[in-house]
Amino acid sequence: MRRVSPAAAPAAAPARALTLAEPAARRVLLVRAHETADTPLWTAEDRAWATRLARETVPADAAPAHFLDERARHALQRLAPRDAAIARWQDRRLWRWTWLLAALALGLLAGLAVDAVGSAQRIDLLAPPVWGVILWNLAVYVALLLPRGLLRGGRLAGWLARRLAGGRVRGSGPLATFTADWVPRVLPALAARAALLLHAAAAALAAGLVAGMYLRGLVLDYRAGWESTFLEPASVQALLATLLAPASALTGIAVPDEATISALRVGPGVAAGAPAAPWIHLYAAMLALCVIVPRSALAVWAALRGAWAARGVKLSPEDPYLQQLLLQGRGAAPRVRVLPHGAAPSPQAVLGLRELLAGALGAEMQLRLAAPVAYGAEEGAGARPAEPDTTLLVALVDLAATPEADTHGRLLRELRAAAPALPLLLLADEAGFARRFGQLPDRLAQRREAWRQLAAAEGAAWLSADLERPAADAAAHFAQALQAPPPAR
Repeated sequence: MRRVSPAAAPAAAPARALTLAEPAARRVLLVRAHETADTPLWTAEDRAWATRLARETVPADAAPAHFLDERARHALQRLAPRDAAIARWQDRRLWRWTWLLAALALGLLAGLAVDAVGSAQRIDLLAPPVWGVILWNLAVYVALLLPRGLLRGGRLAGWLARRLAGGRVRGSGPLATFTADWVPRVLPALAARAALLLHAAAAALAAGLVAGMYLRGLVLDYRAGWESTFLEPASVQALLATLLAPASALTGIAVPDEATISALRVGPGVAAGAPAAPWIHLYAAMLALCVIVPRSALAVWAALRGAWAARGVKLSPEDPYLQQLLLQGRGAAPRVRVLPHGAAPSPQAVLGLRELLAGALGAEMQLRLAAPVAYGAEEGAGARPAEPDTTLLVALVDLAATPEADTHGRLLRELRAAAPALPLLLLADEAGFARRFGQLPDRLAQRREAWRQLAAAEGAAWLSADLERPAADAAAHFAQALQAPPPAR
């Protein structure tokens, strides 16, 4: 099994989130998915090479995000040629302005294709397609004001955002892990871009509708009229005056009085005879006021939100993987403090422990073995503070002991309270238990599970290993135990 270098967080871990530009965050997470997985595409030698090269090319006073990005660039130089899928992900454009041009073109063509003035070269004053477009957009504005608006977290924008992210990678493996980690982090930027495309298309559709009315009016003689089974001229005049009031105020074109509206009524054998130009101006103004201007403003706002979100993809400074990389970037060696419980480990177990830690954290790792904590003295364990430069705290117990919340659990709580910023690992030595019950695998599994439950209850990482005879993959399991998120307490 490939050895994965785990994280050992520095005692003075940065409190603020690591902020990277969208392309840099994608590179870092893509490499992270491969470095924390058991894959032949990436080895411990590759990892050391990428770290060393980044340390050589990044200035000592550079920001942590710069080091992470530079290291990811170097890592992808080796990863991409080994897997075509990685190369495709690396080369995929996160945003293309041609998508916006396509949305504008499609919206404009759709607006031009709409029969804006109806059949028989007549504008039906009560039922032109203009009102349908305006009503739809007003409904969108109302939806945007709701907690889960149509375009803000809505299904259409959400689907479009995920398509912009590159879709989903089925199955398992590093790329599936990367996609699951990547998409939620950039969803704000992707949702803003999806909203930009939808707003731009809506504005372009309304503009195409206006252009279609005027273009048809240039070559055809359109007339205006209305017909209704239920409405009378007075009601029609009041309705149009109310609906078109904003356009009238903008253009200075007043809606005719009741007598004029009555004369515009058409029916069997009565054709529309009034010029349609004033009405075209009014409906064009309504589209500009209700659709083109608001949607254009929303599109600009979405573009600004998307650009801002893309500049600051946040990665957690408490991520063990990132902490370890930043520690290596500063040239610092991991410093592990081991606190035995009950009795000191045997010399052979100490050698095995050192081998285990070096295999997981690197040969430059420094081990500090504290004096054992006697049974019953757990409450004072926190009074022995770890050295300021400690990066990992390990509570070493004997798997043969029965885990107890009042003793071992108290020990973990004391250590956690004394150094809340340090990652805490409960390591159970199986050597003594294996000598006594090596022929009873079920009993070994039961005891492991009991210790695991205790560690989970106290929010500590957990691992068991025979320190006198560490298995070949023990270092990798040690790394994975630290890479896993802390159990919920």
